[in-house]
Amino acid sequence: MERLYAVCCGIDVHKKILVACLRTKQSTEIRSFGASTQDLLDLVDWLTANQCEAVAMESTASYWKPVFNILEGYDLNPMVVNAQHMKQVPGRKTDVKDAEWISDLLMNGLLKPSFIPNRRQRELRELELCRYRKSLIVDLGAEKNRLQKMLEGANIKLSGTISDINGKSGKALLDYIVSGEIFDDEAYERLLAEKLISKRLKAPKKQLIKDMQGCISPIQAKMIKVIRTHISELEAHIKELNDDISNHLNEEEENAVELIKDIPGISDTSAQTIVSIIGTDMSRFPTSGALCSWGGLCPGNHESAGKRKNGRTNKGNKLLRSTLVVCAHSAVLKKDSYFGEMYKRIASHRGRKRAIVAVAHAILQIIWQLLKKNERYEDLGSDYFEKKNHKNKLVSTLKRLENFGITLMPEQLAQVAF
Repeated sequence: MERLYAVCCGIDVHKKILVACLRTKQSTEIRSFGASTQDLLDLVDWLTANQCEAVAMESTASYWKPVFNILEGYDLNPMVVNAQHMKQVPGRKTDVKDAEWISDLLMNGLLKPSFIPNRRQRELRELELCRYRKSLIVDLGAEKNRLQKMLEGANIKLSGTISDINGKSGKALLDYIVSGEIFDDEAYERLLAEKLISKRLKAPKKQLIKDMQGCISPIQAKMIKVIRTHISELEAHIKELNDDISNHLNEEEENAVELIKDIPGISDTSAQTIVSIIGTDMSRFPTSGALCSWGGLCPGNHESAGKRKNGRTNKGNKLLRSTLVVCAHSAVLKKDSYFGEMYKRIASHRGRKRAIVAVAHAILQIIWQLLKKNERYEDLGSDYFEKKNHKNKLVSTLKRLENFGITLMPEQLAQVAF
């Protein structure tokens, strides 16, 4: 087997210790280093002194990140490899043997490096801007559900009366609830005159007054105050993170966000998250399928004895996958759209969940095309599949007519547009 590198290094990464194997054509050398910054700089000095050409390590939790960040700045060609791609022979598991095995695979060109974004893009993602914002949005939704449950426990049917209990009118009504006063006609007119509630509420005045009459205890009132305070804090943090992310994007990334925002179901927040994950340079992914595979939206291969069995989707970037699935749920709701029709066709015979994943897969393919070619999105329309299968449908319809004993004349067949 031809050797790809003359000098290379394999590193077995742990939380407190690194085991490095420097391999040349004639010999191997094993050394252990700590995980502190000074220890990593000592590792760099050792590798550069021996003219190391490449370094490989497993993607172990998040322990590889500081190692990669330091090696990246010293032209040592570091690569992070999926642990599944370089499994050792069972029964031979030690830190030294793992490092030797990684260096041996690296020297012979048997390792495929994982996609690691550039440092600037990693800052947008690894500084937890997008990830932390998503976690706060999840927490915000949980707090709103908790508030709704608290109101139901007090027999206050506010959610069925107004469209948003966290809107301006909802907040004013909740303030009145926790104050302990009785909500009647006079209170309604006073709030309406002070423009604290809207004239265009979902329910009429009598229904609103009826639904506001609950049995709220002092403990429930206090809990509602605490939950509402937490909701306000989360909304303020999310707004601050939105501003930080917008300021962090450069001009090229902002243009990419504007391009993919045209796709149905993708909001400004989702577009920023997607760009922060995949970047704007699509040359890293040779095809749209490669990007979908990296995002964990491709079906798995499970075939045995010539039979294709049920294959789960492969593992990929969890944040990208979850973001696109949320976008897919919104995209299929748009009427007379390509995604809506695609969802209906797949859901009818494969189920709703598989159909949503298929739509997310299609959205990511379109994103790759838009960023690759720098084009605007144009919806194919809900009649795309009918036009695409027009000829096949005509042939099947003619066969069905023949089965019923109906035969068209030659001049009638000439009028059929295939």
